[in-house]
Amino acid sequence: MDVDEYNTAVDLFADGIHRFAVKHLRDVDLAKDVVQESFARLWTKVDQVDATKVKSYLFTTAHHVIVDMVRKGGRSTRMEDHHAHIQATSQSQPDLKEVLDAALATLPPIQRSVVLLRDLEGYSYEEIAELTLLNLSQVKVYIYRGRTALKNYLGQLDLVI
Repeated sequence: MDVDEYNTAVDLFADGIHRFAVKHLRDVDLAKDVVQESFARLWTKVDQVDATKVKSYLFTTAHHVIVDMVRKGGRSTRMEDHHAHIQATSQSQPDLKEVLDAALATLPPIQRSVVLLRDLEGYSYEEIAELTLLNLSQVKVYIYRGRTALKNYLGQLDLVI
């Protein structure tokens, strides 16, 4: 992979990785850090990564960075989250995006990752298995369980109405 291919990869995949990270972490700043770290790791291995597999490498790296952030995030709290009860909203009905984000937050990290890769990014089961280092049957099970949990969460009418 050369510098031109690297720059092309940045143009093609930065937005997708950012969307994936935002949906997973629900924090724009942390998502930017994930994108930056993913491309920094790619740059350190630019000679070793095949240009045809750069998308797979980037999303796998992003997944690992997100998992690391989630693990570290359990040990600290953001000030905005700590003082969320202070913020008042005048909105009478919840925003669908907020409800969906809250539903995604209830999923374990691996289920959230595979559901987002499948339903948001449009990856095939085989590609998700390659990205997450899971076997195909595990991917299918995690997607099924994640979708079922989302359906059960969203099926509660008091959350949507």
